[in-house]
Amino acid sequence: MSENSPHIAQKSPYAVDVEAGKQYFWCACGNSKNQPFCDGSHKGGPFSPVAFTAENTGTLFLCGCKHTANPPYCDGSHKKL
Repeated sequence: MSENSPHIAQKSPYAVDVEAGKQYFWCACGNSKNQPFCDGSHKGGPFSPVAFTAENTGTLFLCGCKHTANPPYCDGSHKKL
């Protein structure tokens, strides 16, 4: 992971099943072994996880490239990498 750019975990979104009302922590650094969720690998670095609470139970597409403009959700940025 460089100082200004996160590690690209994968060049596609993660399809994850979430539960309404449950809080999740999306990995922003790209180094988590529990992608797309945070495992604490960012500690000591410039990135912090993004906390979000699922509004509905279902499948979400979370950013895998870590370059989205709308974290934690995929916005297609991986197509430009």
